[in-house]
Amino acid sequence: MRKIIPVVTAVTLSVLMVGAAPTGAGAAGSRCPLPKFGPGSDYHPHIDPANFSAKVTNPWYPLLAGTTYIYAGMDGKTPMTDILAVSRRTKKVDGVTTRVINDRVIKHGRVTERTTDYYAQDKCGNVWYFGEDTAELDRHGNVTTTDGSFHAGVDGAEPGVFMQAHPQLDRKFRQEWYQGQAEDVYKAVSKTASRTVPYGSFTHVLRTVETNALEPGVRDNKYYVRGIGTVEELTVQGGSERIRLIDVLH
Repeated sequence: MRKIIPVVTAVTLSVLMVGAAPTGAGAAGSRCPLPKFGPGSDYHPHIDPANFSAKVTNPWYPLLAGTTYIYAGMDGKTPMTDILAVSRRTKKVDGVTTRVINDRVIKHGRVTERTTDYYAQDKCGNVWYFGEDTAELDRHGNVTTTDGSFHAGVDGAEPGVFMQAHPQLDRKFRQEWYQGQAEDVYKAVSKTASRTVPYGSFTHVLRTVETNALEPGVRDNKYYVRGIGTVEELTVQGGSERIRLIDVLH
């Protein structure tokens, strides 16, 4: 696996910021209402496909077609690499044209998990998560489970807010909802964190907390930098997984 550790320059950051302003960020909130959290059984966000685009330009989580993010870290005592590639493909999910993201986790020199994620951005710049096709693989490349897969609009599954255009601290969101399969929840808790990862050192970092009712003892922190996206993921309770951003390729 390539482990390219670049020096972050002003030029690099300016390239990453191209197109980073969220579409219609100043639009009235009534055009793209954010869902109430509610119990899962009462969670039914209103989705108007006309209000969504596969062009995800939210500066906290930009998904620009052709970009690849490379992360490296540890899962317990096992080294791991995570490669997230923003494809040029789109897919309709729940009537919405979404951006297709290919995610591959590598351990012991082989792909152990592959996931295809589907994201879209509303007119106000909020990023929504519309589903995933995920598979865990054995040492021979055979699929052992597809647990966690869901498509919004199918079998009661619902999309969720993945990142607000203007993150509100301590407001809780469902990132996804498919009972018994996909129940991730997050909230932003700080906009003043500082992080140093192989890709660079940053201040004014957004920190979020993620939990999942299916794994009640697990708690994760994620860190986001404007114009780049996720720079670190860290399990702070119920595990010892950590990955950090190594490089961004265009």
